Amino acid sequence: MTTFDDRENAFENKFAHDAEMQFKAEARCNKLLGLWAAELLGNTDADAYALTVIKADFEEAGHEDVIRKVAGDLEGKATADEIRAKRAELLAVAQKQLMSEA
Repeated sequence: MTTFDDRENAFENKFAHDAEMQFKAEARCNKLLGLWAAELLGNTDADAYALTVIKADFEEAGHEDVIRKVAGDLEGKATADEIRAKRAELLAVAQKQLMSEA
């Protein structure tokens, strides 16, 4: 193998690793958002509710499907903008958690 091939493989591996870490961070963020929303709802089975939030993310690309689901469930307890802000906050928390686990 040439140096060029080694560099190409390294870039491909880095891209795959970064994509996997982003996916894990998004999923963890959605779980944290679900746990937060479950607390606002007074839901006693927060883990089950968080799982429904994670599954909602697979409906379409992006995270607006999650925002719609949580906003619909919270009805008046939090606005969509508040949920987006909380999600942004929790994404940073999720990324930090994943980095500390690595």
